[in-house]
Amino acid sequence: MGDPSGWMSTSGPGPTAANDVADRGEPQVARMYDYYLGGKDHFEADRIAAEEVLRTAPNSAKFARANRYFLQMVVEYLAREQGVDQFLDIGTGIPTRPNTHQVAQYHRPHARVLYTDNDPIVMTYAEALMTSTREGRVDYIEADLRRPQDILGHPCLAGPEPVFDLERPVAVCAVAIFHFVTDEHRPGELLRTIMEPMPSGSFLVLSHTTEDFDDAMKEAAEVYRRRKLPVQLRSDAEVEEIVSEAGLELLEPGVRPLNRWWPGRPARLAPIPLYSDAEASCYGLLARKP
Repeated sequence: MGDPSGWMSTSGPGPTAANDVADRGEPQVARMYDYYLGGKDHFEADRIAAEEVLRTAPNSAKFARANRYFLQMVVEYLAREQGVDQFLDIGTGIPTRPNTHQVAQYHRPHARVLYTDNDPIVMTYAEALMTSTREGRVDYIEADLRRPQDILGHPCLAGPEPVFDLERPVAVCAVAIFHFVTDEHRPGELLRTIMEPMPSGSFLVLSHTTEDFDDAMKEAAEVYRRRKLPVQLRSDAEVEEIVSEAGLELLEPGVRPLNRWWPGRPARLAPIPLYSDAEASCYGLLARKP
């Protein structure tokens, strides 16, 4: 799907693929997520923390796989069915094929994708793995969702050659990231700030872990907190409140567990056979900016 001769930019601070990130002995959420997915781009501290989470909540690995499936499914739907060709992927994590740009550019070869993450190790693999079609463009910046102006004010968006044409819709992907944004950081306001410059008709793709179906998720969250990795699990009503506060309209089937979510599919229909509610332990949604 990718063509290494296409436009690929790795903007902003961070190491290159030839300059590895040092192991500081502290776990990080992107690397722990990589471990859940069976990847190899993590350190010992990440493995130890992830294994403790899995002992506490064995469904965590299934959540990670269901979450990746959800992201790929929604990006495909937006590119193929809705004609979206601009994607802002926030908190992308360590690249796991197929990546957002590979799915989008398969259906829209001219698609443009901007990735962001706050873990320097992601930059290492972004430069090595993220390539673009000749017609499209892929960029990556190191930035933290909790400081949205670092994203919105970056030359990739605010410079003379921005990634996106903000006269046309953009799909903002915030997948498995807002449960790391606690209430003190006002997630609804953060989301509103991110969506503000996006034109009418833009989309939000969001997934968020929950304890609603598996009590073990509460203990798993404590594992993160003990390692100074803030996490806040939320109910479906709390997730919907974040979206509502940002001024967005939920689309069918609303806020649903990942195994019950399908684009444009009414909530009353039977669930898709992808894990159980407890195994997914994560809500997904698609929303639109009026």
